[in-house]
Amino acid sequence: MNEYKYLFSGRKEPALIEVPALPYLMVDGKGSPDSPEYSNAVSGLYAVAYAVRAALKTQVEYSVLPLQGQWWSPDPAVFAAGDRNAWCWTMMILQPGQATAEIAAEAIAKAGRKKAVDGVRFEEFTEGTCAQILHHGPYSEEPATIARLMDFVRQEGRQITGNHHEIYLTRPRTDAPEKMRTLIRYPV
Repeated sequence: MNEYKYLFSGRKEPALIEVPALPYLMVDGKGSPDSPEYSNAVSGLYAVAYAVRAALKTQVEYSVLPLQGQWWSPDPAVFAAGDRNAWCWTMMILQPGQATAEIAAEAIAKAGRKKAVDGVRFEEFTEGTCAQILHHGPYSEEPATIARLMDFVRQEGRQITGNHHEIYLTRPRTDAPEKMRTLIRYPV
């Protein structure tokens, strides 16, 4: 899956990148990323991702790619207010080109026999031109990085056209907050 490598290698300086239509496993929800609902949804998403990988092992060898999340709210004020329970999200894991809707459906059924995978789906997702920046440090310090990215978007004469998108390059439950690396991306 080296063809996707550029999608996971951002820099501390904002840049524009092109993100083509790509196949993902996705699951939607609402609420805090600390909630049991979020944890269960992400756990089910990973279970299906590993089942797809097992189904494709004779065709392609790869590691399951990093978790990604899109975050939004009908009322953007909830982010400034810190009301994490009002956040909406779509968590995603990029799949190899060999993955198909049929393989994903079989993986969902197989994973569903052992774990709750409610709402997990296979979908092609297109972002197109995006502004992106790499954030180092805890999630709580992202606002300053996002502000730099928004300044870049304005300087480029562009406007945000989609949801806040994060790609988690480190593991939040095991890596120290100061070592966290998160790509932040917005379609423009």
